[in-house]
Amino acid sequence: MPAWFQAAIFDVDGVLVDSPHQKAWRESLRELMEREWSDIGDQTIWSPEAFTPQVYQEEMSGKPRMSGARAALEYFGVPDAGARAREYAARKQAMVVRLIGAGEFTAYPDALRFIIAVKDAGIQVAAASSSKNAQLFLSRIRLDTFAQEHGICLPCVRPGLTLLDFFDADVSGRDFTHGKPHPEMFLTAAHELGAAPEAAIVIEDAAAGIEAAKAGGMAAIGIARALDADLLSAAGAEIVVTTLDQVDLAALADGQLATKR
Repeated sequence: MPAWFQAAIFDVDGVLVDSPHQKAWRESLRELMEREWSDIGDQTIWSPEAFTPQVYQEEMSGKPRMSGARAALEYFGVPDAGARAREYAARKQAMVVRLIGAGEFTAYPDALRFIIAVKDAGIQVAAASSSKNAQLFLSRIRLDTFAQEHGICLPCVRPGLTLLDFFDADVSGRDFTHGKPHPEMFLTAAHELGAAPEAAIVIEDAAAGIEAAKAGGMAAIGIARALDADLLSAAGAEIVVTTLDQVDLAALADGQLATKR
């Protein structure tokens, strides 16, 4: 561990935002299997009940859109998964945009408290999500309103401050050569913050994201919002919590990762 952390890199979906991605992936596949692809149903292991949160976390969470689509289709044994992935990904994207527009997402209060405390401690923050919708979420979360409602002192606050404005860097939605679990995205975020990898910490809810952080030589906090603590621990997270309120901020300021006693 370094003497102190200089950068904190946040995934968005599942870490900062309770997003409709899982719902969009699940419902888009249901529509396809019950309509356009109904003739191949008996060749797969898909059923509405089979698309569980665990399947989403293990097969799709944290991956770029096309990779996630193909992974899901291959998991359910859908014939010609590679050829069908583009249609599935396009259906999911259209649905998630509709859900975002309808306001079907919320920011996690523990995550907003945590990111404010981290930046207040002098650690720069970056958003790093493979989702091309991440900026849509971040730009709609009013950090000024949250701070006021929760009695949090937010230095240099201005009316209309969004979570997107709060970040020192944002590499979300870029077309990187490699997706998670490759560390390219996180290494780019650290570089744009001017921090060495060993002085950066990644906050992730997906095993692929934890693996990417460790591959890049970074520390990692796993946030288990989907009862997947074992997956995050196995991926190499230094600590795993169910809420970011459990992270010991005093220890973090000293370059250590620990949970509160």
